[in-house]
Amino acid sequence: MDELALELWENPELGLHEEHSAAQLKEFLSEEGFEIETGVGGMPTAFVAAYSEGEGPTIGILGEYDALPGLSQAVSAEREPIEESGPGHGCGHNLFGTAGAGAAVAVKQAMERGDAAGEIRFYGCPAEETLVGKTFMARDGAFDDLDAAVTWHPSDHTAPQRGSSLALDSLSFRFEGESSHAAADPENGRSALDAVELMNAGSEYMREHVPEEVRVHYNIQEGGSAPNVVPAEASVWYFVRAPEREGVDRVTEWLREIADGAATMTQTDVSERYYTGASRLVSNSVIADTFRENMEEAEPVSFDQEAHELAARLQETFPEGSLESTLEDFEEPHVEEAADAALYPEPMDAFDEGESGGGSTEVGDVSQITPTAQFRATTWALGTPGHSWQAVVANGDFGRTAVPYAAKLLAGSAFDLLTDEERLAEAQAEFEEETEPYETPLPEGTEPPFDLTEE
Repeated sequence: MDELALELWENPELGLHEEHSAAQLKEFLSEEGFEIETGVGGMPTAFVAAYSEGEGPTIGILGEYDALPGLSQAVSAEREPIEESGPGHGCGHNLFGTAGAGAAVAVKQAMERGDAAGEIRFYGCPAEETLVGKTFMARDGAFDDLDAAVTWHPSDHTAPQRGSSLALDSLSFRFEGESSHAAADPENGRSALDAVELMNAGSEYMREHVPEEVRVHYNIQEGGSAPNVVPAEASVWYFVRAPEREGVDRVTEWLREIADGAATMTQTDVSERYYTGASRLVSNSVIADTFRENMEEAEPVSFDQEAHELAARLQETFPEGSLESTLEDFEEPHVEEAADAALYPEPMDAFDEGESGGGSTEVGDVSQITPTAQFRATTWALGTPGHSWQAVVANGDFGRTAVPYAAKLLAGSAFDLLTDEERLAEAQAEFEEETEPYETPLPEGTEPPFDLTEE
């Protein structure tokens, strides 16, 4: 697994373009006897690898393998891009996908020994960073017949997750006006950029009147070419987040009205493109408890001295307060034990129960379809900022040491769900109580946005 994790790290690919990474994982699983279904959800880099033995439940393991733009980085304690402005694995998906695939193989081997019966699946999920992959796979029914799903994420600590995440809409607005000379002929111009700026201003005034938990962010994608040319075309990309899909829908509809108003004020035309959406995460406590039980039985990751030294050098480059902010979530005795640590792999109880993080994940869509939970495992220096070059360093170096540990936790927990009827029934009963029938957030006709992450 170490070579596979390194191979993915050395060949980072952006979402929906992970041809090499997906091929490596498919080859690994195919050689182990898994049947591979490709092109799931209309995405060439999405796949499902399945192995079955006898009658029993169907358990899924989720895997990701997309990288982030602009985070190319060598294994160094200083900022040192391998490829200027190139992608890099700043979220650890090279570890994420590899551990999940390894776990699926371990469960398959248990089935071959006669220790478990049913079906184990590895879901190759592309484009998590743009919140695309699992949502489109879910729309096409890829998770409908699962009895439960497990997953994990690289982190700077080890613990089950019990908290939720925000639902999301990702969409852009494109304005079209009339070009003219901004000084000699301004009366004949209609600025699409003015429309974008008015829309952004309108969204800022909207913020005062939405619930506190709502998050709205935007980025101007296209804004014109030169100051003396009235921009005929301009576009802006928005994320809208809220704790529930209903809240996202309300704010997005208001945002559409703001876009129409900006077009009216500037005498431009506006069109919308919906990229993707995500549902809130429903963490299944029965599966989270299963993770914690397996953490107690497994030996924590043992990092060598070189790993601790590199992690300590990376900590020196973190923004001030990063470590202190991380420790605020820990409980004793972990706060005292971790205070002077560069790497802290000791398992902890979940500390996010009842909370909703500020981010979003399309694991949420899977959790609305079948009982789902995830855990975090230590792969980064304590206090590492997410989506950072320092995380890229860890994911290409000492973070790979944690892949077998994460695979063991995933495999052990999937095995427990396959073989313990009472545990699985409790997880499903909780799921039924906590969720409503799933409805995709994707409007009819929405296609995967392959151009969203083109380099």
